[in-house]
Amino acid sequence: MTDDALFALALVEEATKKSGLIWVRGDGPARALWHVWHEGAAHIVGDGPGEQPLPSGLADGAAAEVTVRSKDKGGRVVAWTAAVTELAPGSEEWRAAADELKGKRLNAPDAETMTERWARECRVLRLTPREPVTDLPQGSLAAVPLPTPATTRQPVPAALPRLLLKRRKRR
Repeated sequence: MTDDALFALALVEEATKKSGLIWVRGDGPARALWHVWHEGAAHIVGDGPGEQPLPSGLADGAAAEVTVRSKDKGGRVVAWTAAVTELAPGSEEWRAAADELKGKRLNAPDAETMTERWARECRVLRLTPREPVTDLPQGSLAAVPLPTPATTRQPVPAALPRLLLKRRKRR
């Protein structure tokens, strides 16, 4: 490996380790995912009840585009192409990754039995850097937000401020 390739790989590893979230794109829109860096790859868990939804197209043997953001400023630091490997539940690799992920999982309702639930109902994926660094685009890459049942606030009705002021005066 050349010095540039080694530097690029070190940049990918260090930036991914320090970032709390990575943006992962399969064959659909990218999603922000929490992860852990373990043994030269990013590991993620999801697609189960109570866990993060994984982007579509993340299957064993597929490729994914990973974008790492800066933890303090939130801007892109590096983008890399990953080879996706789905770890078999119960395998030695899976257990090592699950132990690391368990340490980073916040607010789990079943902290003691979480790894058993992951083995039954979730997927643990390993994202191994294939191409150390891809050129960052010059544009903003802003995308339309994903559909959600959540709604935004509506304008305040014109009469509401008067009603609230009347209540204060009565007291």
